[in-house]
Amino acid sequence: ICGFIRNLSSEKEAESKYFEKQTQLYSKEIQLKQKNSETKEIMNALVKNQSMVMGILDASFHSLFVIDENCIIQMVNKKSCEDFGWTKEEFLGENINMIMPPDVAANHDQYMKNYLSTGVKKMIGTQ
Repeated sequence: ICGFIRNLSSEKEAESKYFEKQTQLYSKEIQLKQKNSETKEIMNALVKNQSMVMGILDASFHSLFVIDENCIIQMVNKKSCEDFGWTKEEFLGENINMIMPPDVAANHDQYMKNYLSTGVKKMIGTQ
């Protein structure tokens, strides 16, 4: 009988580490798929909410604008487009002072900065 003895412990250890890594990768893949699914759900909800907000804005008989803290137009309703003669695309991304007379427009951004820093509301033309 001829034979030999070989130590397989290092190979078993390497194999064990390999399977452990594969298990970790599989677990991470599942987590990413779950997060991707959650992200898609959140995005769908955001799109649905934005559509609802636009529906409410467009149902108004008044010109309505949604602006950010830098006075940049984020949303505009149909009535605004009718009243001012510009398209939504022409409004979006522009400063709200584009619809104001020059003397008011010149100070509007500062009025907004004051409001954001103090919380004190001052309607233009009422001071």
